[in-house]
Amino acid sequence: MTVTFLGTGTSSGVPMIGCSCPVCRSLDPRDQRLRSAVHIAAEGRSLVVDTGPDFRQQMLRARIQSLDALLFTHEHKDHTAGLDDVRAYNFRQRQALPVFAELRVLEQLQREFAYVFAAHKYPGVPQLTLHPIERDDVPFDVLGLAVQPLRAMHHKLPVLGFRLGGFAYLTDANHIGPETMQQLRGADVLVLNALRREPHISHFTLAEAVAILEELQPKRAFLTHISHQLGPHREVEAELPEWIRLGYDGLKIRV
Repeated sequence: MTVTFLGTGTSSGVPMIGCSCPVCRSLDPRDQRLRSAVHIAAEGRSLVVDTGPDFRQQMLRARIQSLDALLFTHEHKDHTAGLDDVRAYNFRQRQALPVFAELRVLEQLQREFAYVFAAHKYPGVPQLTLHPIERDDVPFDVLGLAVQPLRAMHHKLPVLGFRLGGFAYLTDANHIGPETMQQLRGADVLVLNALRREPHISHFTLAEAVAILEELQPKRAFLTHISHQLGPHREVEAELPEWIRLGYDGLKIRV
């Protein structure tokens, strides 16, 4: 399995519009973060988790030639706004693209992208087939791949992460219950959000994320959904244990 970090930034991205802080002015490419998403290549399948506003740019940058399915963690715009650009894969592959998400999220997509699901469609709109994730306690099938949903809370909003084999991805969370903690144990690679150092209403801080990872003890861990407030990549990573790294845009790992 190969995982590519398409984006590792928070909803505003890094640099943030109008900001002149040291991180936003950094020349280190690892401090330039598009909105959070990952690409997973496993057993001949090509999957993307979340299509934020930077989806087109991310897929061009990563040179991803095919796409077999989409998974959504939740309905916030920084995770869904780029959905229209999947039509490029419809054109290339001449087939609809399956979309997996909770029913609430699928209904939100149908409202926000109503033209995609209209009875009489405008030519060239995305072609999608919707597949609701109905249970968060058992794996579901994505084109022959077993995917375990990972329930977490994003303030008061239920969100999902996903585990495929030894890889687990969980972003936009500030609470993980005991059932999900158990589902995360034994992962080879675990990706978790760490927004900043100061407390936040809906995201883990750096210290909170590290404490969870130290309890779970995956072989390797990466942090994502990072804001400019966390600090420069080089300085933050120097504080972390060797097995916990900051994710960065374009990072590719083997699991």
